Amino acid sequence: MVDSWLVLPQVMNTIRNAVSRAYNLLATGANLLQSPLLLALRLYFFWQLYLTGQGKLSNIGKVVHFFASLGIPLPRVNAYLVGALECYGSILLMVGLASRPIALMVFVSMSVAYLAGDFEALTSIFSDPDKFVKADPFPFLLAALIVLVFGPGLFSIDALLKRWLGPRSDSAAERLPRQMNKES
Repeated sequence: MVDSWLVLPQVMNTIRNAVSRAYNLLATGANLLQSPLLLALRLYFFWQLYLTGQGKLSNIGKVVHFFASLGIPLPRVNAYLVGALECYGSILLMVGLASRPIALMVFVSMSVAYLAGDFEALTSIFSDPDKFVKADPFPFLLAALIVLVFGPGLFSIDALLKRWLGPRSDSAAERLPRQMNKES
């Protein structure tokens, strides 16, 4: 008869290996969904932002008046800037061109929208989170943050350009240590 203390480690190793294989399979499958999800996110949310920007540019007088009522400096300039960013920046984000810089600009713009137009929602982020997430800037702020952090995914012009241009083999981060070694 085999002692149980000899069999138990083998059983535990078998379970651990099965769990590890299952997790790796799940992670591989989830990784395959990253780019389609990022594409769907870009198309859905930035189409909505495009329509918002188009509306601002079509009714620029109302937007200028609204910005002036909020105390935003240079309301006409800022109305055109925000309208153009929302309209044309959204087009760039939908196709995935210059995604991270445009996403940063949209993120900053939506942060300013919270500060200037939905300050109450911003200050209630912890006390009443529903108010924060139901504010108009939230979906665009979140979508821009996701694109800024994760990039546009493989289904983008940025990814095509990266593949076409290839990785840069002599970046500044690689040159700095060599320069320091030469100086010493």
